[in-house]
Amino acid sequence: MPEADVRTQWSARLQRLETPPAMDPLLLSDLVLPLLSWLEQRCADRQHRVVIGLTAPVGCGKSTLAGQLVQLARLLPLRLAVVSIDDAYRPWAERRARLEGNPFGVNRVPPGSHDPGLLTAAIGAWRGGGPLCLPRFDKRRNQGHGDRTTPITVAADALLLEGWLVGIEPMGAARLNGWLSSGTTGLSDAERRWLPRWNGALEAYRPLWACCDGFWVLQPDHWSRVARWRMQAEARQRRHGQGAMAAREVRSLVRASLASLPPVLYHPALLKRAMAVATLDGRRRCLRVEPGAQASVSSSLIG
Repeated sequence: MPEADVRTQWSARLQRLETPPAMDPLLLSDLVLPLLSWLEQRCADRQHRVVIGLTAPVGCGKSTLAGQLVQLARLLPLRLAVVSIDDAYRPWAERRARLEGNPFGVNRVPPGSHDPGLLTAAIGAWRGGGPLCLPRFDKRRNQGHGDRTTPITVAADALLLEGWLVGIEPMGAARLNGWLSSGTTGLSDAERRWLPRWNGALEAYRPLWACCDGFWVLQPDHWSRVARWRMQAEARQRRHGQGAMAAREVRSLVRASLASLPPVLYHPALLKRAMAVATLDGRRRCLRVEPGAQASVSSSLIG
């Protein structure tokens, strides 16, 4: 369908909503609506159950965007389910053993703290005609360390898998070692020593990434913004009477996400595979949306 016709079609659909989506206009027009049109085409015969990968840093609004995609997908009409890579966190005892002595002092976040096979199996069973049974993780359990909670079963035509490391592939040893010896990594000595371990842990995620029919990426225009975004998210939770982390814990979590898989090293390959990449400014406004093959990694290694 010509692009003008697609826009007209979506204009009519959006008028059926009681309230318009509370979303950046450029993000809506150039990433969200094209994504949904792509999803509509892929689900047209209802024979293939589609999985979308959404990669975005912590604190940028992934969960909010995912909820808006679910709402807009109903206009197609399609039932879009959402699962976070965080829902596949390993049980507390396993995470504690795997992450013991890590340089960030965290008990979740880096590669290896998840059980990606849990989601791979769930998707396989669903695509085989069974129900979609998704794991769930509650960060409030176990005195704030988090633990698994009761899985849910949902009726779905498509699944959105979201997370900060979704789609990121392991690096070859020669390239990784060459980068580590460059002297410009921005990592501490301890972080440098642990990087090959995080890189090796990514191997277990590859079957899950292979389940995805396409990837969409959100990135900041400068990676230093991520810490402030997450601080703002915690402040909102605190205002609403929900559990919130202390500033020190937030800084450790953000550092773990940026230094376990440095974007400058791991994101170029991800962007090349992405259907579209949206770059956001410090207020989470969309600056541009580009095809993945034309996008480049935002400035600053760590921030």
